Amino acid sequence: MSPLEATSTSCASQPASCRHGNLNASARRWFLQKKMAESVVRALYGRGTSLTLASKKIKEVPKCVSRLTNLSVLLLNNNSISALPAELLSLQHLAELNLGNNALKEVPAVLGHLESLKKLYLFSNQITVVPPEVIGGLQNLVVLNLNHNQIQRLPPEIKSLSRLQRLSVLDNKLEEVPVELGHLTSLSEINLTSNHLSWLPQQLYQCKELTKLYVARNKLTSLPEGIGTLAKLQVLDVAGNKLSMFPVEFHLLPLKEVYCEGNRFVRCEPMASVQDAEVLSLKELVARFVLREDRNRSSLVHRMLPHYPFLTDLLANGSRCALCLGPFLTTWLECVHFIRLKDVKVRSSLTIPVRALLCSYKCFNADGHSYYGVAKR
Repeated sequence: MSPLEATSTSCASQPASCRHGNLNASARRWFLQKKMAESVVRALYGRGTSLTLASKKIKEVPKCVSRLTNLSVLLLNNNSISALPAELLSLQHLAELNLGNNALKEVPAVLGHLESLKKLYLFSNQITVVPPEVIGGLQNLVVLNLNHNQIQRLPPEIKSLSRLQRLSVLDNKLEEVPVELGHLTSLSEINLTSNHLSWLPQQLYQCKELTKLYVARNKLTSLPEGIGTLAKLQVLDVAGNKLSMFPVEFHLLPLKEVYCEGNRFVRCEPMASVQDAEVLSLKELVARFVLREDRNRSSLVHRMLPHYPFLTDLLANGSRCALCLGPFLTTWLECVHFIRLKDVKVRSSLTIPVRALLCSYKCFNADGHSYYGVAKR
């Protein structure tokens, strides 16, 4: 008798409804169990590297799967699995695991020991927590899909996923993004659509390989400054937020697609306004002097600054005037200019408001520029 025959059920042991051609629920379960057993045995004796148990209506993973030590791909999606057996620890060659659309309430602890995993799909479960000890053991992960769960936060230990290229946490309950996400410098795609985010960390811009960023349908009122460092960003989706304008230098990004409908962008309704010259504080005057001198590499100020780390950190928050290009420390005057995007796929208007920072009312009152002050109603 062959191994495959050994798993088969004789006709006499089949459900009566099956023998008479009436495929009721009991008969369908019998066929599914039979097919599942055949799949496992075929993989076991054929030394297979891939096993598909998707859509088999199983509630638990057969422990005999742990004997398939050569497995590199295991598909368990579309079932009713609520936990994984510890025996799966033996699958040390497993590179792809799909547990999507099951009944998991937490990320199984055994996953933290499967160090060869590169692709992990946990979408459409009931997960509320991502344990730090599990995520910290997945250092070779390239793709992580946590879509359609109930996750409220990602642990700081996510920074250990140094090879991660695609992170998707769409349709969860995230209220913040950990600053440690900035350590994932291999990330090329991030999807945080449909969460409860009200802000994004500036550290996100350390992900220099990022080409796609999806943060639609959140509660964002602004994007952090410095977005110009994402020199490879091609797709940005910020639709359905509360943005009033885009950050400085946004229009210089190599974007091919921008989705921004459903925000609260400022509108261009010009009105005359001339402001009196301001009086700068002593701190601001000194800061501007030091920032100007620091540009000159041969100056004494430039040579001495490294000896004053506190001052260096303070001046790191400085900006540059959009008109005169002079440096300043305080965001003295927030303005906006309206940019018409070219060669970019946009669902709404091609003209978008982009923030501009001016160093003084003197620059603001100058003629010949297209910057507008922002009037609040």
